[in-house]
Amino acid sequence: MDWAGSTAHRRSGAGRGISRVCGTRSCGRRLVPEGAVRVPQGWGGQRIVLRFGSATHRAVVWVDDAEVAAHEGGYTPFEADITDLVVPGAEHRVTVVVNNTLSWQSIPPGHVKETPDGPRQRYFHDFFNYAGLHRSVWLYTTPRSYISDITVFTRLAGSTGSVEYHLEAVGGEEHEVHVTLRDADGTEVARAAGAQGGLTVEDVHPWRPGEGHLYHLHAELWGTSDTPADTYPLPVGVRTVAVEGSRFFINGEPFYFTGFGKHEDSPVRGKGHDDAFMVHDFALMEWLGANSFRTSHYPYAEEALEYADRHGIVVIGETPAVGLNAELGATLAEAVFTTFSEHTINTATQDVHRQAIREMIARDKNHPCVVIWSIANEPESHTGASFSYFDPLVAETRRLDPTRPVAFANFMTATPDRDLISGLFDVLMLNRYYGWYKDLADLAAAERHLEAELRAWTQKHDKPIIMTEYGADALMGLHGVMPSPWTEDYQADVLAMYHRVFDRVDAVVGEQIWNFADFATAPGLLRVDGNKKGVFTRDRRPKTSTRLLRERWREHR
Repeated sequence: MDWAGSTAHRRSGAGRGISRVCGTRSCGRRLVPEGAVRVPQGWGGQRIVLRFGSATHRAVVWVDDAEVAAHEGGYTPFEADITDLVVPGAEHRVTVVVNNTLSWQSIPPGHVKETPDGPRQRYFHDFFNYAGLHRSVWLYTTPRSYISDITVFTRLAGSTGSVEYHLEAVGGEEHEVHVTLRDADGTEVARAAGAQGGLTVEDVHPWRPGEGHLYHLHAELWGTSDTPADTYPLPVGVRTVAVEGSRFFINGEPFYFTGFGKHEDSPVRGKGHDDAFMVHDFALMEWLGANSFRTSHYPYAEEALEYADRHGIVVIGETPAVGLNAELGATLAEAVFTTFSEHTINTATQDVHRQAIREMIARDKNHPCVVIWSIANEPESHTGASFSYFDPLVAETRRLDPTRPVAFANFMTATPDRDLISGLFDVLMLNRYYGWYKDLADLAAAERHLEAELRAWTQKHDKPIIMTEYGADALMGLHGVMPSPWTEDYQADVLAMYHRVFDRVDAVVGEQIWNFADFATAPGLLRVDGNKKGVFTRDRRPKTSTRLLRERWREHR
């Protein structure tokens, strides 16, 4: 099996020294304040690595006066081996330039418009274009000979589970590899030797929605010494994912998605990762009975996926490919262009998009919570150019991971009679706003039109349908005798209308509301202090619709 090289980070393990460097953030394009870091004296003889959880959207890194890394892409990690540039026990300066400018060749795309008042950034996605280091920066060590990556995939056959592993090691010395799998209580359940192999687990305890049972794989690299040269710990959830016709299965059992599209966004912090906010968000989803979410519209912090693994929350992982759509560009950025062309989104953009897919899969491939790869949100999908653009990207995604279904979130105007690319994918993910952007304040018409479209999709494709976006803006505290648009009451009525339709269409296997919480956007006529489609406010106060969802989703469980 062929996987992209992983930069997944090990936070523990023998031979691992870890020292947090900084967690600063910047706005626009500026130099992050120069940070001095002291390399521990005890790290002599080790390989020393500087790792960034993300830098939005690109970064160049120096240690003292030496450039050590440059990275394109705002939501996946990158690192640099700085062993030969630092001295254990000495202090060194780490400098980072972060740039959030978006162009036709970035993912997500954008363009810089020249105006009489100077250049102005325009972009085609409806959330704020934050910049900076939103996730942790780490200085850590490995031995000179070390395990660089492990890939696992799992199977179930009755009460027996299997874990196939592929290990990559770096170093000139000949080494043996020993792998042990232990249950949560530390009991050894299987062992193997070699860089590739299989582990059989009798009476397996599967990872399943609502129950994040994890085994612990422990790999050791042995040389001539009487102690391991390196160890690599990896949590493993034994589970399977499959699509059969219009059904979605986890561990051979039909699964129905309930939950949200979300954003990494909160007051004051913006997009900066915050453990307390993360745990609180998961607690609110648990309170509602939600079992899943989509990482709209970019890979989230690794801590979020680790938490989902441990708590049995199902995740649709998504790349940052949002805004590949001229129709959205005209609405959000007042830009008129052809989506796919030599001068706009082109083969160079496609290469950046392909790399974003590779880095997402490399980082998140071993998380049992991730059950679908979504490679784009609301792209143009009704032209021959869109088919030519996405066909090789779907093939690359499947090559990198043949074990998970591949999908994209379909834009509202790409109806079954117009869409040309959904046949490439395994699952239909639809973003629809009947009752809001269409049929506003006419929910009877919205209900008819929504059901008619869903049935048209079932006629065109025998695939599972997940409604990955639906909802309406609601201002906290706004009510009326009649449930008119922008009231909390109207938002609840819109959601109830969708749910009636979902229950009548068998191919619908999931409902993920847009959005979990209100979030910041660029200023514009469509938005007053951000997007208000959250069922919680930006500071996580519940709106009326949460009571409806709690009653519905806890019954689904």
